[in-house]
Amino acid sequence: MTSTDPRSLFALIESELLGAPGAVRPTLTVNVGDRTIRLSPEECRKALYGAERDADLWPVIWRQAVTEAQRETGRNGTKRLFIVWLALPGLYRSLHKILRRLRVERADLEAEAVLAVLTALDSADPASSDTGNHMIKEGVNRMWAYVDRIRREVPFVDIAAFADARNATPPPEEQLRPAGRWELHLTPRPRPEGLATTIRFAESRTRREGERLRALAHSAGLSDLVFRARRHEEADLIGTLTLRPAEARR
Repeated sequence: MTSTDPRSLFALIESELLGAPGAVRPTLTVNVGDRTIRLSPEECRKALYGAERDADLWPVIWRQAVTEAQRETGRNGTKRLFIVWLALPGLYRSLHKILRRLRVERADLEAEAVLAVLTALDSADPASSDTGNHMIKEGVNRMWAYVDRIRREVPFVDIAAFADARNATPPPEEQLRPAGRWELHLTPRPRPEGLATTIRFAESRTRREGERLRALAHSAGLSDLVFRARRHEEADLIGTLTLRPAEARR
């Protein structure tokens, strides 16, 4: 079974170990009785997990792979990567089971599993017939442990930000604005004795103004003023009146 996501860590391990088609791939030489067998990575997996897996080869492959990985001193870590690659089929079942049941990040699960396998490798006993199963179980257990840990985590709000938002009070003029209402703005402002002249509603000559003006005047309670103002169409403009929603920005 292989990873279906080419960006996943498991898929990257597959790509790194096997390389491009035609590239030189690592091999594993094992001794079975009086025979010496050289196996490709694919042959190793087939012997471990294939339909006709070889029970005799299981401990032999793991023993040799672990021995070589523990002796590796180079920086490329190919032998250690090979161990992880061999363990991947044993990790996929639990990985997909967790992903089907819970909303967790696949990348986090894969990282936890790889780390567990590499940690188990450092203390693995190559002579043990259960070395492979032990490392796989460590990877599986680490994924489930990660799930249990994040399920116990309790999300919390940013207390400081919450307090700032809760304690923030709008300016006085904002508090006085009723939602869904209109504001009336006059320029210049009315004098103490009242308006300087009658109010005239102006509308673009390209639009029909009659019904619109009457509707605006009626909704603003200025029907009488507007009626008288329309008699003075040639008068000088001395100010403006603006109607806008109370919640609109200035």
